[in-house]
Amino acid sequence: MSGPRKQTGIGGVIYLFGLILAGVYFTFASVQGDYGLFRRIRIEAEAQELRAEQARLMTEIEALENKTRRISDRYLDLDLLDAQAREVLGLTRADEIVLR
Repeated sequence: MSGPRKQTGIGGVIYLFGLILAGVYFTFASVQGDYGLFRRIRIEAEAQELRAEQARLMTEIEALENKTRRISDRYLDLDLLDAQAREVLGLTRADEIVLR
């Protein structure tokens, strides 16, 4: 009987190469994949842009609601009505001088 047998085969090399290949694949997938790190950073940046646009639109909506309320039947702002009539209809008052 001889001592323990040493295996010097290609099986161990293939096994090690397979493990390294799997590690590289999972590392790449965690960085570049659909749910990877770069995708997450891109989604967070897009979400930040959308929040900024939403805030801008909310401000614009509030301004338009204020103008609508000021022209409504319940609350009539004569200055705003006068400005709108001048802009839309091109009207002027009798005491104004128009320069062309």
